Amino acid sequence: MVLVRLFAALRERAGRDSVEVELQPGDTPRSVFERLFADRPRPDWPGPLAYAINEEYVAADTPVTDGDELAFIPPLGGGAPDPRVALSHEPIELAPLIDLVTGPTRGGQCTFSGTTRNTFEGRPVTHLEYEAYEPLALKQMAAICDDIEQRWPGVAVAMVHRLGRLTIGEAAVHVAAAGPHRDECFAACRFAIDTLKATVPIFKKEVYADGSVWKDQGGG
Repeated sequence: MVLVRLFAALRERAGRDSVEVELQPGDTPRSVFERLFADRPRPDWPGPLAYAINEEYVAADTPVTDGDELAFIPPLGGGAPDPRVALSHEPIELAPLIDLVTGPTRGGQCTFSGTTRNTFEGRPVTHLEYEAYEPLALKQMAAICDDIEQRWPGVAVAMVHRLGRLTIGEAAVHVAAAGPHRDECFAACRFAIDTLKATVPIFKKEVYADGSVWKDQGGG
């Protein structure tokens, strides 16, 4: 038996956020997904489904064993908490991130903030809804910070992402980077937000006056 975690469009189609599945010999994440959703149309999204076992990304053909937690993760476009990363159901602020990365050897700072816009391709947007596979999202965000600190020695970076319902103008994400010089700060900040949107299991639902769509985060 495995516990399968569902997010975004998959959660809505199944009508629940998790389900227990009896394993069959040779089961993999792909085979469990195909069996579980055999009678449901595949959601219309722009990229491949990702899979995680026990909060780690895995290939689609990885063996699944009894007691595993399996997560199906639509495309995006443990341990002690890492102070560099956070997810919040409350409004988020940039200033604490700047305080976290500032230091006497870091003369340059660069920040990015993403806020909720009121239109998309001419359609009025009423609000956004974000959800996440929180344990894995935090691990991936911390891994991005580690990668940045290796790519650009001397640079520190921190990031926070909002979850839940956001009204127009509210901040969805903040990133702060600081380093000895401006060039690496610009590069690190851009790398952080681009990689977050491409790899971290945070899912965005854009709600319009006439409907809603689960969006690929990679597009901006």
